[in-house]
Amino acid sequence: MKVMVTGATGFIGKKLIKRLNDRNHEIVVLARNPESARFHIPIDCDIETWDLEQGSLSTGALKGVDAVINLAGENIADGRWTDKRKRNILQSRVISVRSLIKTMELMDEKPRVLVSASAIGFYGDHGDEIIDETISKGSGFLSDVCKSWEDELFRAKDFGIRTVAFRMGMVLGHDGGALKKILPPFKLGLGGRLGSGSQWMSWIHIDDLVNMIIHPIENPLLDGIYNAVTPHPVKNREFTTILGRVLKRPTIFPVPGFVLKLGLGELSELLLGSQRVGSRKIHNTGFSFRYSQLEEALKEVCEHSCHEIRMEQWVPQSIEKTFAFFKEAKNLEKITPEFLKFKVLKQSTQTIQEGTKINYRFSLHGFPVTWQSQITDWKPSRKFSDVQVRGPYNHWYHTHEFDEKNGGTLIRDQVTYKVPFGVLGDIIIDPFIRKDLEKIFNHRRKVIQSIMG
Repeated sequence: MKVMVTGATGFIGKKLIKRLNDRNHEIVVLARNPESARFHIPIDCDIETWDLEQGSLSTGALKGVDAVINLAGENIADGRWTDKRKRNILQSRVISVRSLIKTMELMDEKPRVLVSASAIGFYGDHGDEIIDETISKGSGFLSDVCKSWEDELFRAKDFGIRTVAFRMGMVLGHDGGALKKILPPFKLGLGGRLGSGSQWMSWIHIDDLVNMIIHPIENPLLDGIYNAVTPHPVKNREFTTILGRVLKRPTIFPVPGFVLKLGLGELSELLLGSQRVGSRKIHNTGFSFRYSQLEEALKEVCEHSCHEIRMEQWVPQSIEKTFAFFKEAKNLEKITPEFLKFKVLKQSTQTIQEGTKINYRFSLHGFPVTWQSQITDWKPSRKFSDVQVRGPYNHWYHTHEFDEKNGGTLIRDQVTYKVPFGVLGDIIIDPFIRKDLEKIFNHRRKVIQSIMG
């Protein structure tokens, strides 16, 4: 099927489009900044510019699309809920859906299904009560946002589009989501329960969530609202104990509720509200969870110690010609931005092969840096990796893969890296490193496209 995805550069979106690609769906992404999106999207696919100020898309953007998945929306946990942020949170959800609906309404051949994110914030605080999809709207800002979001979404049913909304709980995954903020203090041994610890937390592993989002695309019987949570919610104190056990860290520093309210204001309701949400309805559709127990989910997430970048680029050249370009170390100077002042100093063998060591020098924000890498996984015309031997990272492993596709070559890059200074480095240094890497890889993409057509 041809699937259009909004919000594809986010934590959930990146995982989702990779899974869709693995299942052989054709993917189109809507993005406000296509150039920046390229760095964050792990597959080679079409990217359409999305100008929300226009109010609707060109109907041509949706031509031939069978399914639309909407994940667009500003992160609700990025800062205090000032009046301005609350407006942005609401508008980023409602206006994006409204734009899609307006476009679909104008089309003769409409998408068959629209799938969208919503959130269990719809229900508000319900204490120990078990919540299913029949429970009415709660009170509070999040509940109001979700209600407006879904009201806009289900207008699609008026003109015959099957519509599905997933009310998502806390999403657990590596390098993003709720755990990106929760893990650092726990890794430092400073974690503890929040408030009384008696509030229920309804959660889902990101692998299960992306499979659930794909489920209604491949199963035409799904329609309406579903809770996207596991069958086993836990109380905050239990979550705290299990996370401490998985990390092998103490959890003796509780955060009183009044401190959260003083520090976060209205945002604290995300952490202190109790939502014991059930998932029987989605289970009855035949969906099965891979991670239904919290401990196994947290173990899977916490075993990842590296940050990761994945990208793909197609060029209209033979695999032999493409590989020949990349196996020459000097060509790195051509595809690296000038601000790095990048130079190849020497390599240990005349031609690159398994075990070759290459020395580089570059400038990073005015500081001179030397780097030595070693070539591994050497498979001519197909694959090689460069591993940092000496350099600024605690770990750097960059794999280049080449596959024949559509009369040209698909270039795949996968980078895993660790920044210095452990947890503090992840908090303080990594955001700056990601910005630098985005500039470097986006420049690299442009130059490769220019050189190789």
